[in-house]
Amino acid sequence: MNTTPQAVATADAATTPSTDALGTSAAQDRSAVLEELILKDPGRFRVLTGDRPTGRLHLGHYFGTLHNRVRLQNLGVEMFVIIADYQVLTDRDVADNLTGHVEDLVLDHLAIGVDPQRSTIFTHSAIPALNQLMLPFLSLVSVAELGRNPTVKDEIAHSRQSAVSGLMFTYPVHQAADILFCKGNLVPVGQDQLPHLEVTRTIARRFNDRYGNGTTVFPQPDALLSSAPVLLGTDGTKMSKSRRNAITLAADADETARLLKGARTDSERHITYDPRTRPEVSSLLLLAALCQNRTPEEVAEEIGSAGAAALKRTVTEAVNEYLAPIRARRAEYAQDRTFLRGTLREGNERARAVADATLAEVRTAMNSHY
Repeated sequence: MNTTPQAVATADAATTPSTDALGTSAAQDRSAVLEELILKDPGRFRVLTGDRPTGRLHLGHYFGTLHNRVRLQNLGVEMFVIIADYQVLTDRDVADNLTGHVEDLVLDHLAIGVDPQRSTIFTHSAIPALNQLMLPFLSLVSVAELGRNPTVKDEIAHSRQSAVSGLMFTYPVHQAADILFCKGNLVPVGQDQLPHLEVTRTIARRFNDRYGNGTTVFPQPDALLSSAPVLLGTDGTKMSKSRRNAITLAADADETARLLKGARTDSERHITYDPRTRPEVSSLLLLAALCQNRTPEEVAEEIGSAGAAALKRTVTEAVNEYLAPIRARRAEYAQDRTFLRGTLREGNERARAVADATLAEVRTAMNSHY
């Protein structure tokens, strides 16, 4: 019989390291242990992951996080995928084309293989109890702690708003509500997200200490650090929706060829894989290698002195071949908006039931169930 996520967290609490106290290396070591535990007993884990609906997902998202979600789902891990529509407003004044972006995210997830029968896809705005958790959670952290969060500092520095709203400071606490509403005990993150997860762990620990009366209401979730490669955009900078330098999963073969034809390389004709001195060329080699299940060095050796034009042709063929079945599934799902909206409606219903139960437990623990 599978152990519940909360029971696992209770059993492991004494041995689970703090990512803040022990650093990234400890989180990496812990992630290696977690991968072994996932293979042995995937049912003991519940994952919360997701995206903000600010545009279509791209290859950086796919190789960075999306394919790992499908991997974990297929291993038997319980998966909650949040479309964080409220969090769109953390760094912009209005949420443009929100309905279209939400539907695009659902399409992208279905196309890559997220199964709505095994994974719960839902939106922030449809789960009132999740958002209500943020109020007691905010009482468990100080303004100074939120202000010191390095991810918040970075988000503020790159904000699109003329003045940063209060929502930006509550961002880590809102993410804690995302994770803890479903008693998530495993969160796949990049290294830059470790401070956010530490806020979640702190909130869970403080709530248990203050209101748990000797019981564990919330688990302290573990970080599953990603070893995903970083892909550069076609302009040589970080691949990003906002920079318009990305190849989206929805792009057709011709658009992909056009974008890659304009990708930045360098003046050296012989193609080699050297991320430090040749980042743009190396990123293209890595992209082809990921699509072909090869090493970047093998791809580079095959191209040799044929130059950048041959490199771009190789990458274009590899990407279009790899994405062809994903694009075909996406186009098929896009024809059935009834199924698309039904998937989101059913996911929202499941998430609401979980959130309502958690909020009821929180109100009982806080002696406010009247």
